[in-house]
Amino acid sequence: MFTLLLNTHLFSPENNGIKNILICSGKIIYIGDDIPHLDPILPRETLDLEGAIVIPGLIDAHCHITGGGGESGPSSRVPTPMLSQYTRAGVTSVVGVLGTDDLTRNTQTLVTQAYALREEGLSAWCYSGGYHLPLMTLTGSARSDIVNLDPVIGVGELAISDHRSSQPTLDDILRVASETHVAGLMTGKAGILHIHLGDGSRGLDLIRQSLTVSELPARIFHPTHINRNKTLFDEGLKLVKEHNCTIDLTASPDCDTDPGWSAAEGILRYHNTKLPNAQLTMSSDGGGCLPKFNKDGEITSMHIGNSKILLQTLAQLKEQGICLEQTLPYVTTNIARVLRLKSKGELAVGMDADLCVCSNDLQVNYLMAKGVWHIKDNCQHIAGTFENN
Repeated sequence: MFTLLLNTHLFSPENNGIKNILICSGKIIYIGDDIPHLDPILPRETLDLEGAIVIPGLIDAHCHITGGGGESGPSSRVPTPMLSQYTRAGVTSVVGVLGTDDLTRNTQTLVTQAYALREEGLSAWCYSGGYHLPLMTLTGSARSDIVNLDPVIGVGELAISDHRSSQPTLDDILRVASETHVAGLMTGKAGILHIHLGDGSRGLDLIRQSLTVSELPARIFHPTHINRNKTLFDEGLKLVKEHNCTIDLTASPDCDTDPGWSAAEGILRYHNTKLPNAQLTMSSDGGGCLPKFNKDGEITSMHIGNSKILLQTLAQLKEQGICLEQTLPYVTTNIARVLRLKSKGELAVGMDADLCVCSNDLQVNYLMAKGVWHIKDNCQHIAGTFENN
């Protein structure tokens, strides 16, 4: 089946204006001003989108695909998100993580769920390990997991500066980072250390020390939740400036941004620094628990992350006059570069046909993943295995 999309307002993520797109076998095979001529015998579907916005499918690089939580007992474990929670949010690629609970939910269940999402039509990967050291691996080591398990592309989300962490030392971080880096070299995978940041006073100190005393490249350190408090955010900007690291904002519900910055505010402040746009990414913590703790480490409130906040953040910035082509890279091309996902994040000839057709306020009306419509004319065509039960 050929799919021909006419009169799209294409953001690739660059603003390409009105273009026609031809798709076949899950790939984009033509983008241009002309309408491709197809032999009448060939099966096809033609949609005239009449100038509707078309963007790449989003890459949510920090999702609890098996569910998160568990910090206040078994009943506080967040259920596994269903497929449509991602597709309705414009997400066509996810990367699964483990958090506080990396014991009852482990690398084995994470890898299995990545395969399950692949069967349902999404592109899915995951990390080995979780908050704690020694890492919870499947094959005995992080390096072996990355080399031998196809979905595993790095280690994460290893926790630092957090009362829930295993309080790793500099030597611990260097050992894990080097193992991850070498596995990436051996496989061509990302080989990154995706680091959870807590509110502790040590902030990014372990990352700075690692880059100062070792030969490890800055690209393998990818700290997340950088906007959880204002001091940490300022430290993150300094890390980008001095070491050229890539930092990750968490797009959280409005009720969960104090004492930090919302993702939208973080992006605005990042823009004001004139730092390289390529060194910033944004993820949702979808399916994860977003707890608040008192001074004794007890939960006082809890919210749940959701991938839908990503597009909502871009829409909020669009309303404030920030062009879509400026913000889309944070959830498309930038993260595809960091994670070495060579066929993702961009709408161009030869790339995977992962795309969203959106209204002007960035509501998803159509979503295609690997050339297959999951949402069409705002109707869910493909749902998760158990969503209709």
